Amino acid sequence: MNPEHISFLRCPKTFKALNFKNENLVNGRIKDGILIEPISGNQYPIVNFIPRFVPLENYASGFGFQWNTHSRTQYDETSTFNTTRDRFEKETGWGTDLKGQFILEAGSGSGRFTNEALTTGATVISFDYSIAVDANYKSNGIHENVLILQASIYEMPFQKLFFDKAFCFGVLQHTPDPEAAFINIPKYLKSGGKIASDVYLKNFKRWILGTKYWVRPFTKGKDSKKLYDRIKKYVDFMWPLAKQIRKIPKIGATINWRLILPDYSRELPNADEKTLKEWTYLDAMDMLSPMYDAPQTLKTFKKWHVKAGLIDIDVHYGYNGIEGRGTKA
Repeated sequence: MNPEHISFLRCPKTFKALNFKNENLVNGRIKDGILIEPISGNQYPIVNFIPRFVPLENYASGFGFQWNTHSRTQYDETSTFNTTRDRFEKETGWGTDLKGQFILEAGSGSGRFTNEALTTGATVISFDYSIAVDANYKSNGIHENVLILQASIYEMPFQKLFFDKAFCFGVLQHTPDPEAAFINIPKYLKSGGKIASDVYLKNFKRWILGTKYWVRPFTKGKDSKKLYDRIKKYVDFMWPLAKQIRKIPKIGATINWRLILPDYSRELPNADEKTLKEWTYLDAMDMLSPMYDAPQTLKTFKKWHVKAGLIDIDVHYGYNGIEGRGTKA
C-alpha cells in the first residue's frame, strides 16, 4: 500500500479518517501494519500490502481460489484478444482519457478491469470481498495510481460523495442482497458522477433452462480446491466430445454451455485449444462455486437505478446479461 493513499480510506463503521500503526515499509510501500480509527479504536490489518476490512475467508472464498488460480487467464495480454478492453470501454462509455479523476471498482476479481481502468490515466481504487485482491495486486499493484483493498460492498471504507466514476462488473448477482449492493455504490459518487454495472439476466432460457442452477445446490459452498479438481477432471473427460459439438453450426457452443462446458469459441475466434480450455476451467468454476447467484430481469435492474436516485439511465441487454449506466443527480 502506498502510504499516501491512506487519505482515500475511512473507517467503514464511523466514516472517520484512519491512522497507521506498527507499519512495516518495503520499498516505500506498507507491507504489513494496522489501520486504526483513533476515536473509536476500530482497527483493520494491512496484510501483504493490502488493507483488509473483512475476514480473509468468507462467502466469496471460492472466487478467491478461482481468481488466484486463473490470475491472468482473462487478461487481454494473455488471451491475445481485446475482450476485456472492448467490454470495459463499451459498458462504461466513458472514453479513454480520465486523467485527474477517481474511479471506484466494486469487485475486482483478478483485476482485468482494474488494468483497463488504469489505462485511462485515472486514479483507481479497487476492492473485492475475496482474496482475489492478492491476484489483482500481483498484476496491478505496482502502479502509482492504484489502491487495492479487501472490503465489503455493503460497508465500503471510503468517503461518500468522493468518486467521479464507479463500475461493478460480474459482481452483483453473487452478493447476498444484489439490490442493496447496487444502491450502496452511488452513495460514494460526486454529484454528476457516473456508474456502469451489469448483472446476470433472469429469463426462461437462462434461469429455468440454465443447467448450472440445477447443479449448484450440490456444489456451492464445497471446498474450493476439491471442487476445482473435480471440474478439471470433468472438462478433460468431456473435452473430445465438446470439440465435436462445437462444430455444429449456430448451436454447438450453446449446447456445450448447457453441458457446463463454457465454450468461448465464438468470443475468441481461432483461439488455440489451450486458451479455450483455460477459459472453460475458469468459467465452469464460476458457474458452480458461488454461494449466491441471483440473476435479475431488465425491469428490476432499471428499478434499482431509479431507486438509487440516478438520472440519464440506460439499462439494456448486453454482454453479461443486462448492462446499466446512470448519473448521480
